[in-house]
Amino acid sequence: MAQNIYDNDTFFEGYSRLPRSVEGLDGAPEWPTLRAMLPALDGRRVLDLGCGFGWFCRWARQNGAASVLGVDVSERMLARAKAESDDVAITYARADLEDFQAGSAAFDLAYSSLALHYIANLERLIARVHAALVPGGSLIFSVEHPLFTAPNHPGWSIDAAGHATWPVDSYLDEGPRSTDWLAKGVIKQHRTIATYVNLLRRSGFTLSHIEEWGPTAEQLTLHPEWANERERPSFLLVACSRAAQR
Repeated sequence: MAQNIYDNDTFFEGYSRLPRSVEGLDGAPEWPTLRAMLPALDGRRVLDLGCGFGWFCRWARQNGAASVLGVDVSERMLARAKAESDDVAITYARADLEDFQAGSAAFDLAYSSLALHYIANLERLIARVHAALVPGGSLIFSVEHPLFTAPNHPGWSIDAAGHATWPVDSYLDEGPRSTDWLAKGVIKQHRTIATYVNLLRRSGFTLSHIEEWGPTAEQLTLHPEWANERERPSFLLVACSRAAQR
């Protein structure tokens, strides 16, 4: 079973104060780039893996999705998601993504924001997502960048020249890494970019776009406090699709 850190009192309290928890998608700096990678949602059946507070579920419905299934392991996250909307076309389900299975060809789009780097058996989940998509269906997701998951300890530091440095530990040694982020002992699964790409290809996906996200010049004008995010990419954004039938 995946670690359910989001139901930890200390973690949940801290996470609830983050800009992306307070402001929703607009509080997530990578959202404009991720949004541009999405297909048109009119009439689409959408699966949100690790839906959290349901921000994307509600956005998808507002942008034409016919139905949305949001899945998360956290009872507290789902309770808030359900409280935010009574849209009958949005369904929320509590499930461990390590074991989650969806129906065959049940969705047109699978989406996940910053959840898949918690999954130990990601290859099994990706294979199941592939089966759950219709031919031509899309998988769009973000994870913490591997440079971010590599350290066994949190945080960047400033060197003697005044430049931000990020400690990278044994980058090629993949597997669980423990960090103290909002709470002690948060377990994330470190993988290289090559592993993500090859895993998707083995599962039958065709990649269309990969983005190593950092703030744009325009974003830095509005948020100069994000300048350190240019020192190393924070997120890896990926768009891929299941082959269409001939």
